[in-house]
Amino acid sequence: MQWEKLGVVWKPDGSLPWARSHASCPTPVRLRDGTLRVFVQSRDANNVGRVGYVDLDPDNPRRVLNVSRTPVLDVGEPGTFDHSGMLQTSVVPMPDGRLFLYYVGFELCHSIRYRLLTGLAVSEDGGDTFRRVRPTPILERSPTELYFRGGPHVLRENGRFRMWYVAGSTWEEIDGKSMPVYELRYIESENGIDWPDSGRLVFSFHNDNEHGLGRPVVYHDPDGYRMYYSIRRRNPARYGIGYAISQNGLAWERKDHLAGIDVSPDGWDAQSVEFGFEIEAGGHTWLLYNGNDFGGTGFGIARRVVP
Repeated sequence: MQWEKLGVVWKPDGSLPWARSHASCPTPVRLRDGTLRVFVQSRDANNVGRVGYVDLDPDNPRRVLNVSRTPVLDVGEPGTFDHSGMLQTSVVPMPDGRLFLYYVGFELCHSIRYRLLTGLAVSEDGGDTFRRVRPTPILERSPTELYFRGGPHVLRENGRFRMWYVAGSTWEEIDGKSMPVYELRYIESENGIDWPDSGRLVFSFHNDNEHGLGRPVVYHDPDGYRMYYSIRRRNPARYGIGYAISQNGLAWERKDHLAGIDVSPDGWDAQSVEFGFEIEAGGHTWLLYNGNDFGGTGFGIARRVVP
């Protein structure tokens, strides 16, 4: 694949209290009225992330139509797993019109830097507001997935829910800083709420320079399954976008060279690219993604080049 980068679509201007900075992890969904809604995490003046949205022109997704004035999902109560912030990663439209929003809750810790666990919130008004299914994680810590069970992407197929997600139980020191180590796992659920305590490994690191594989996005095409995911590297310390293929969504082959996108020589995505999400709009295939600083420079877009 080859992509033509077209720059930043949206970055907070600092005027909204919930969105002083960042537009992290663009997560699009096509609403029933045709609106292309992109859920993003933005941060307040204290660097706490909440979930809001940016509506894009479905015929020209470079054009912003509307931005939520308030978050659609706020942080949890003090002491809960998502009180320190949250990051949306997947939205599943249900047959009855509800939207299931899967998100990661941030919990700051003392003996380790933080924990990341998965929550679920549901919208019954077309994505304008969401309410938690429960105040506790739907992916809780387990003996084999101790610190991280987050970053999920969920597909609903044949009446079941399939989840590819991030899991890890290790921290290690990299250049004098404690950093998480995490891989991709897979689980299934009958209702999208209750999930097993551990999953099967999707695939692991290519080499010792990788220490994190995150935020998968999976597509089921007539020829099989495709996945974009983020690769966290030690040297240089940055993110990249990976790509993998599968016949059944279980056995995967990494084809990172086919992702077709990497950092630019300079500018908003010169240090990192991550959190890629492919969409179809206006007769073209587009990739929404983040660049430097985990969305601190906004989210951008690239258009697939047709040979």
